[in-house]
Amino acid sequence: MTEKPRAADPGSTGSAPGGSATAGKGAGEEPRVVIRDKRKIGKTTEQPVTDTSAADAAADAPAEGLVEEAEVVVDEIEGEGDAPVPGPPVVDAPAQPSEEAAAANAPLGAELESLRAELDERTRDVQRVSAEYANYRKRVDRDRSLVQEQATGTVLTALLPILDDLDRAREHGDLVGPFGSVAEQLTAALGKFGLTAFGEQGDPFDPTRHEAVAHQTSADVTEPTCVQVMRRGYQLGERLLRPALVAVADPE
Repeated sequence: MTEKPRAADPGSTGSAPGGSATAGKGAGEEPRVVIRDKRKIGKTTEQPVTDTSAADAAADAPAEGLVEEAEVVVDEIEGEGDAPVPGPPVVDAPAQPSEEAAAANAPLGAELESLRAELDERTRDVQRVSAEYANYRKRVDRDRSLVQEQATGTVLTALLPILDDLDRAREHGDLVGPFGSVAEQLTAALGKFGLTAFGEQGDPFDPTRHEAVAHQTSADVTEPTCVQVMRRGYQLGERLLRPALVAVADPE
């Protein structure tokens, strides 16, 4: 049975170049217990040590397992350093802009101000156009209503003599039978367009609505009063189509 070779002892083999483990055994020394590192990564084949210089280099070389263990310890320390430290969050102070950055942003600020001024001008233009359009619509609606009222007034004014004849026939009692029904329907139809009659005996005299064709005094009145209506007046809404012809009595 061949004994496993061991590392040469520098005290016993340093002076004998080319010495081996077999030579040391022959000198009567007891065999030593060799402890092997089981944590080596790579598998190496043990060779007999035949050179003391090679044995010294092998003894001085660090074991691969120790290097691996040292690296693991370092990783664990670094991992522990990454753990969050309890306490309030640290907020970095804002960096102060330098003069070069301010000079570089100056053209951008001028352009921004120009764009804002242009935007304000366009906004005022839109508001002005919107106001003009709203006024235009109101004016068109008002003109349309006025034209419609004028057209209706022209037609109704042409029918006023027919209404005067109907009033005379009513005074004489001739509006009876079917003729009376037609007269009432015509009056109602014209009233739907806004035609209203005014001028009754005893109304106060209004020079804006009455036309005086006779004048007299009377002790029975305290103010100018219409004592006789010769022709009724008509108005369309607030528009006067024709004044009423009346006889006016003044107080004595």
